[in-house]
Amino acid sequence: MRDADIVIVGAGAAGLSLAHRLPVPAPHRPAPSVVLLTAPAGPLTPPARTWCFWEPGAGRFDRAVTASWEWLRVRGRDGTVVRRHIAPERYKMIRSDDFEALVDSDLAGRPGLRRLTATVGAVTALPGGGARVRATGADGAPLELRARWVFDSRPPERPPPARTRLLQHFRGWFVRTERPVFDPGVVELMDFRTRQPERGLSFGYVLPTGRRTALVEYTEFGPAPLTPEAYDLALDDYTGRVLGAGAARVLATEQGVIPMTDAAWPRPSGPVFRIGVAGGATRPATGYTFAAVQRQTEAVATAVRAGRHPAPPAAHRGRARLMDAVLLRALDTGRVDGPDLFLRLFARVPAGRLLRFLDGRTGLYEDLAVGVRVPVPPMLRTAAELPWLRRRPAP
Repeated sequence: MRDADIVIVGAGAAGLSLAHRLPVPAPHRPAPSVVLLTAPAGPLTPPARTWCFWEPGAGRFDRAVTASWEWLRVRGRDGTVVRRHIAPERYKMIRSDDFEALVDSDLAGRPGLRRLTATVGAVTALPGGGARVRATGADGAPLELRARWVFDSRPPERPPPARTRLLQHFRGWFVRTERPVFDPGVVELMDFRTRQPERGLSFGYVLPTGRRTALVEYTEFGPAPLTPEAYDLALDDYTGRVLGAGAARVLATEQGVIPMTDAAWPRPSGPVFRIGVAGGATRPATGYTFAAVQRQTEAVATAVRAGRHPAPPAAHRGRARLMDAVLLRALDTGRVDGPDLFLRLFARVPAGRLLRFLDGRTGLYEDLAVGVRVPVPPMLRTAAELPWLRRRPAP
């Protein structure tokens, strides 16, 4: 006997997005029963964080969007400026607390949905079909659930083997300055006037919410995170020396690490599926995840609505993953200059095409048109060696 048709493990971006998109019971339209398992407050609950993505016009979660922009700017190490108008797309910033509050409000009282607080342990497929979730409830008592399908959004204990492993690691300050220094109409997407590390690259990232307020981040693509003190020194240098922000008050901070890897994420056939970061939603070469999570969970919800097998599709197409693998290897070996490459792409590729490329929505012709704008010889050399490189387990 099943406790639910679907169990969703985890109430982060992927778990909440899937619960939000699944069909709702209505007269003459049955819908699956759903259990959403939320981790208790503590070490399993991630800190507040910011997600960014782009989409045209109004979106599903606009009520939770902090700010949005239709201008992006990239700056080279020498101060060269590339400014791009991305309309009809808008670059949107959403805070996890606001997103969770919006979805929680929409899910409150939804028929057929139960929310439980529990620490999930083993999730296993059952011989006769379906799956079993073993967990510990908020009261410390053991909890066992059986479902037709389980969607697990927890980070994997160990990522799959890969040929290249880099980290996109960052720390951000929400600041308020004494004088107006920010342009609230433009996102500083990549500002390479930061001090560059010996290995990898670094850049500043500015999401302005007013003339005196912004989220200012220092980001590195590299082998290992920094200490909080090292990040703060880099942020102090960027806001003071580069931006000339003057006296600024830090209202809040956020910090994170995003894996940039060419690992091949497994595609299970069910009844247990991984979604979100655990299901390969993070774009390896950029770290963007939120938009891919929405595509992935919408595909699952559509399949459930149509009565089809709800295996999540690959978040990114094979050709996009191959191009990412080449780029990551070229960056990791130092064959290409990262700041120069990204500045060249934004300067020479039309904005709409570049956004489609970064989102993995371009066709072969557009991929080739973007490819000729990068340093071709080192990229071809890297592509030629990839088939001979062994994928190694994560340390």
